[in-house]
Amino acid sequence: MTIDMKSIHDSDRTLVMGVLNITEDSFSDGGLWLDPAKAKAHGEAMMKDGADIIDIGAESTRPGAKRVSEEDELTRVLGAVDALIPEGAVLSIDTTRASVARMALEHGAQIINDVSGGRLDREVPHVVAEHAESLYIVQHWRGWLAGSAGDVPDADTSVYANGVVDDVYDELMKQVDDVLQAGVSPSQIIIDPGLGFSKPSVEHNFPLMVALERFNATGYPVLIGASRKRFVGAALADAGIDEPDMDSKDNATAAISALCAEHGVWAVRVHDVEKSRDAVAIGNAWRAFAND
Repeated sequence: MTIDMKSIHDSDRTLVMGVLNITEDSFSDGGLWLDPAKAKAHGEAMMKDGADIIDIGAESTRPGAKRVSEEDELTRVLGAVDALIPEGAVLSIDTTRASVARMALEHGAQIINDVSGGRLDREVPHVVAEHAESLYIVQHWRGWLAGSAGDVPDADTSVYANGVVDDVYDELMKQVDDVLQAGVSPSQIIIDPGLGFSKPSVEHNFPLMVALERFNATGYPVLIGASRKRFVGAALADAGIDEPDMDSKDNATAAISALCAEHGVWAVRVHDVEKSRDAVAIGNAWRAFAND
């Protein structure tokens, strides 16, 4: 089955990307989908619920997480890719390793979602450039997993001297420039301001969502990943909701998804696909009506 990735990249409606974490320690669903059969079933269930893309990650990026071995990451990712490609899935691979990116693309995955934006493994953009039909999500993040480069990263990566919007925008565009220099085509690139990554508080993340039009104006499709992030729970607590649980965070994420769709983002990355599917449908309809 051939999937037109240009139409995915240039989608005129906001897409829903479902999260498939094949990890022991992801913050909300670690350990649930480690079994290959369960991972496949969950991916298929998200597709049935309306996911346009499945984002497969085999290494947690939560604060304090340790790196998994390259062998383990490859085994987990390729098992899921090989199981879901025959089902017609559009697959995004959440990895910072060039070796994993290369093998996943060769097994049929279509998108590389690099949370380091090409900074952790400088070969990842070159791998994407070699696969001209693939897409590359370039995310902003100032720090990465402890021990990933031999040292624990600077504990204070959340100081934005010129304001979070200006600094994130400038740093992300520099990352895009570096990716272009590595040979990736502009038509392959999607940008992600990296909500929650080096941005722990509501005051870091809400300004970036308010500034969505600025990121849209780059001409690159924009991915937003707010799902179940710590700042979502903090915003609920600030609104007077005591001890917000995962269901509350999913409801709040759906609200963010609707707003993102109304503002024309390319896709929202979410854990609860069904809730955000409906929210995005309303946001897409709202935007179409407003532009009519």
